[in-house]
Amino acid sequence: MKKLSHIDQQGRVAMVDTGGKAVTARRATASARVLMSPETVKAVREQSTPKGDPLETARLAGIMAAKRTGDLIPLCHPLPLTHIDVRAELQATGVYLEATVSTEAQTGVEMEALTAATVAALTVYDMCKAVDKAMTITDVRLEHKTGGKSGTYKRKGVGGRV
Repeated sequence: MKKLSHIDQQGRVAMVDTGGKAVTARRATASARVLMSPETVKAVREQSTPKGDPLETARLAGIMAAKRTGDLIPLCHPLPLTHIDVRAELQATGVYLEATVSTEAQTGVEMEALTAATVAALTVYDMCKAVDKAMTITDVRLEHKTGGKSGTYKRKGVGGRV
């Protein structure tokens, strides 16, 4: 069984010491989905939601969130991010969000990618809640990551895009 890296020998949570680790290129992609009614999909498509364009606002919110991950999640290292890309795609059943984050650092950017995708999804909800309070945020997950000691991870099965 793998040991949790954030638990010290006394069983207390602790920030991982990355001081002795090599700086390497790291990249992670995460996704999320916001399911919504056909009427809400139509309102997003026609850009008639009361607060403005939820897709572009979600993109910006995701980028901002990735940069603040170290402030939001306890024990998460603040990282010098070299690239953040957040896509928001309107689909028949809602919005598919995908965030890719890159760095050259001593630890990975999985949490930054997951934070970006999640905050982007929350922003879509916020921007559309006047039209549809029954929306569902779902399928928040790591899709892919490269770099670091654990190497490459790619989610098995069908990808998020429909």
